Amino acid sequence: MKEVAEKRPEINETRWEQKNSQMRQSNIVLIGMPGAGKSTIGVLLAKALKMPFTDTDLVIQQREDKFLHEIIAEKGIKGFLDIEEEAILGLSVKGHVIATGGSVVYRSRAMEHLSSDGLIVYIKASFEEIEKRIKNISTRGIAMEKGQTLYALYCERIPLYEKYADITVATDGMDIEKAVERIRSEILRRKRSGA
Repeated sequence: MKEVAEKRPEINETRWEQKNSQMRQSNIVLIGMPGAGKSTIGVLLAKALKMPFTDTDLVIQQREDKFLHEIIAEKGIKGFLDIEEEAILGLSVKGHVIATGGSVVYRSRAMEHLSSDGLIVYIKASFEEIEKRIKNISTRGIAMEKGQTLYALYCERIPLYEKYADITVATDGMDIEKAVERIRSEILRRKRSGA
């Protein structure tokens, strides 16, 4: 296993300054590829920050009373994205850690809603790492077109994650606890410094 040099998280300074005054009640919103660890990291980050946790994939499944892959099979990608956007726009929580589905970045209204009262943290993982973690694409509920490869999906989404991110944390070579600590430390450091 190759060693990964530890990098400081990338910060979108302008967006951060606008949000810093809201941080006490702001949400922490996790975005990234399927398999990046948003849900797992989200639960542990919520515990570490003493905040409630919301997983938008679970919100969608509860609202629709179906698994994500069943919704995609029934409604198609566009239908699924409409349902996801509606669920996000209906979300009105304060002070939560929110793990989103990887496709949330396809809908600007959904991202604007999340960003309006949230700090967007992009959990960045290399394609090789994502490929190792995703075992069964068909039952995972990944919004991807028929015939589209995971690599093509990765390449399509990366610019969107980067566009919306306030903080980017690369997690390759980190275990979950270290990733959680890196995100938590960065959030608290930025909060204290007022930067």
